[in-house]
Amino acid sequence: MHNAHTMNLTAPKQLPKNGMRITPLGGLGEIGRNMTVFEFGGKLLIVDCGVLFPEEHQPGIDVILADFSAIRNRLQDVVGIFLTHGHEDHIGGVPYLLKERRDIPVIGSKLTLAFISAKLQEHRIKPKTITVEGGGTMKLGPFELEFAAVNHSIPDGLAIAIRTAAGLVVATGDFKMDQFPLDNRLTDLRAFGRFGEEGVDLLLSDSTNAEVPGFLASERDLIPAIETVFRTAPRRIIVSSFASHIHRIQQVVDAAHAHGRKVAFVGRSMVRNMGIAVDLGYLTIPRGVLVDFKKLMNTDESKVTLICTGSQGEPMAALARMANGDHQIRLTEGDTVLMASSLIPGNENAIYTIINKLTDLGANVVHKGNAKVHVSGHASAGELVYCYNIMKPRAVMPVHGEAKHLRANGQLAIRTGVAENNVIIAKDGTTVDLVDGVARISGQVSAGLVFVDGQTVGRATEETLGARRQLSEAGVVVVLAIVDPATTTLAEVPEFITRGFIHDVPTLDGAAGVIEKALAAAKKQGRDDVEQLESAIAREVGRHIARTYRREPVVVAVVVDA
Repeated sequence: MHNAHTMNLTAPKQLPKNGMRITPLGGLGEIGRNMTVFEFGGKLLIVDCGVLFPEEHQPGIDVILADFSAIRNRLQDVVGIFLTHGHEDHIGGVPYLLKERRDIPVIGSKLTLAFISAKLQEHRIKPKTITVEGGGTMKLGPFELEFAAVNHSIPDGLAIAIRTAAGLVVATGDFKMDQFPLDNRLTDLRAFGRFGEEGVDLLLSDSTNAEVPGFLASERDLIPAIETVFRTAPRRIIVSSFASHIHRIQQVVDAAHAHGRKVAFVGRSMVRNMGIAVDLGYLTIPRGVLVDFKKLMNTDESKVTLICTGSQGEPMAALARMANGDHQIRLTEGDTVLMASSLIPGNENAIYTIINKLTDLGANVVHKGNAKVHVSGHASAGELVYCYNIMKPRAVMPVHGEAKHLRANGQLAIRTGVAENNVIIAKDGTTVDLVDGVARISGQVSAGLVFVDGQTVGRATEETLGARRQLSEAGVVVVLAIVDPATTTLAEVPEFITRGFIHDVPTLDGAAGVIEKALAAAKKQGRDDVEQLESAIAREVGRHIARTYRREPVVVAVVVDA
């Protein structure tokens, strides 16, 4: 395997004539913020532009974007953004990219474009869109594109074949091979076979389930478990799902209708997305089944089904707020909560916390761990191998996964006959050049994490988050020191203001002597301006507290001229 992690990579050299450069800016080494840039003939094609959701060690961050810096001075060369499907980890970053150049064409299927257009409306951006479908082709600058239908946990997913003089590249997007999909839209293996006969020079393949052996169950196999919930639940049923999982929501709506229950959507994104799905014909709701959830508050509880967001433990989503008792829907004994989704890596603790809270409230929680209520949207090992055998790619670059998923996918490719030195284990920012049908790692560009914090983009740093973690773990101590500028000594006893740090009078009294020594040392070194004095005091008080208290709060010193 060509492993970018073991190579000492520098900025790539100039791209050879008739060469294509592939640069993943997100989605390699993580489940999220998928974004790949294809360069040929001086033009750029972007495939997907998603977000990554923050983990517990990233407090205060809303979402995480791919780093656009590698293409920022070349945005005029971008001929389009193609979106494989409508999940947030593939479309959530589009508003931030279009804010930098608003007229970049956005290409995708009907549902995908409907979802991203609704999102862009919130950002007051009207995109230039081009609707495509499976089996369609188009020329975009120097790129000849062909699209193939793929089955996933959201309708209307597409794989893309990119043809240039450099060769044929195929990106699967997120896909699986459900042979009995609810919408009867199969992954187009005939198209994959045609690509294989033509000769796939590089395949970018979904890796999320590469460690899972065999083939996935069909979505239809979940119907009995969902049916059991509706047959046996004595009171309300609250279903949590991704606000984009139209197939799962269709199953729930059908079960509710069969058992004489009314359905209400709860949560802004759920209401918006399901409205779009109904309008476009992707979701069918029998007449009279859907009602406003406020009207269900006084309805017979055995006839109520609520469908809400929050299946991943997101703190502001409806289900988490119900679990915490701060939602207008109050869960009680006899309610049933159906968590109809998988655990995204990194979210496990948040999800289990919510399950426990819901259980404490008396709810019966049905989830993937105790019932067959979810099947993944990503191809498992058997399906990936099947596709390798159909397409027979010359080279493979696993994408969309953490390190273990990428490596497992690479091993599957090798087992199907892909030469080991043609399996490329890249990381975000690794450039791969395809020249005369041969793909090789060529360098590395900047591809760090870009944090969105409220209205600011990219200003929060790892240092910012480190300070937040420190504040959350040990609190803050503010030292107010009134200093005589003539002698650089304390004019009064220093005052200590603490938040989150357990105030220990002897410890902080002892800090007064430390401050005197710090001021004396600063005077001796000629460092007597206010900023230097504050820095010296904060540093020495921090050391004193660490020595005596074994805690490292954030220490802020304020020096006042006496």
